[in-house]
Amino acid sequence: MRSLRARITLLATMLAAAVSIVLLWLAWRLVGDAVAAVPQLPPGSMVRVDGVDVEASALAEHLREHARGRVLVVGAVAFCFVVAAAGILAWTLTSRVLRPLREITDTAHRLSVDSMGERIGRLSTKDELAELAETFDAMLDRLQAAFEAQRHFVANASHELRTPLSVIRTELDVTLADDGADAAELRRMAAVVRDATSRAERLVGSLLLLARTDGAGVVITEPVDLAAVVDSAWKAVRAEAERRGLRATFGTAPAPLTGDPALLERVAGNLLENAVRHNVDGGWIEVSTQAGAGVAVLRVRSSGGLVDPTTVDELFEPFRRAGIARTARSGAGLGLSIVRAAVQAHGGTVTAEPVVGGGLAITVRLPVSR
Repeated sequence: MRSLRARITLLATMLAAAVSIVLLWLAWRLVGDAVAAVPQLPPGSMVRVDGVDVEASALAEHLREHARGRVLVVGAVAFCFVVAAAGILAWTLTSRVLRPLREITDTAHRLSVDSMGERIGRLSTKDELAELAETFDAMLDRLQAAFEAQRHFVANASHELRTPLSVIRTELDVTLADDGADAAELRRMAAVVRDATSRAERLVGSLLLLARTDGAGVVITEPVDLAAVVDSAWKAVRAEAERRGLRATFGTAPAPLTGDPALLERVAGNLLENAVRHNVDGGWIEVSTQAGAGVAVLRVRSSGGLVDPTTVDELFEPFRRAGIARTARSGAGLGLSIVRAAVQAHGGTVTAEPVVGGGLAITVRLPVSR
């Protein structure tokens, strides 16, 4: 397959040749017509040319053919020069015009997972190729961010899964190495293994839910009331909240919308779980729902530790808790990541802001209908 440069050069040369042929044909016709338009002598008239008497009509025809022949000879020479010049100029200019495209191609060839930092940079031209280069660099920025996020996610997921597996392995090795282990020791080991297995199961479930939800749309759409969803989610964490002495206040007005009931319950459940588990003993929780202007709103505010306002956005990244990388024993650090993915799948938005004195306020806005 010929290169783009060769195809453009061939096309320009063929175009120049076609135009030259048309011009040569027009010149041939015009010269013939011009000679034919010269006033003719009466028939039978003789004209002496170089000492030879020639009939006037034969002389006119001879001059006409001679003029046309000269046009053809000179035109053919000019045709060759024009075509050659057109080919050379097209080849040279095309090389200069396509140079940015070659830079884009070379950059694409050099790219790999380990060299995602390569960029084309700003071009000297201000044309479509410069716009293409800027678009290509912007795409590379997004790809690099996606690759880095994926590597970070996989590394943290591996770390989190390794912890319960290490606990299980250690408990089994210690118990098997103890020849005098009695039933009580075996029951203690079984309880530790069960807790570690439960933690790994919860983490795997959260990872699967995040993978299914992140970047995907809502498959199931049914009428849902956020107030009912909050009530159901609160029942799952109410016992833990009462055990820690948390004061919960609810202002759940009806907030109907259309969406996936399971995902929306997971949204409310994760927000309430975070509000309970990352709270302080004897703290407070405020939950409200409302509807208006085509949007259903869920807001969860709670007391807790101080949160740096500059790290609030990081809370929605996987394996982040209160802006701290890695997770605590109380959770896998995926709760708010799942919330964001589920809300975005419904076409909504979720925001967070620190509470004065310590704590966090999270607001979810969901369109009533999709």
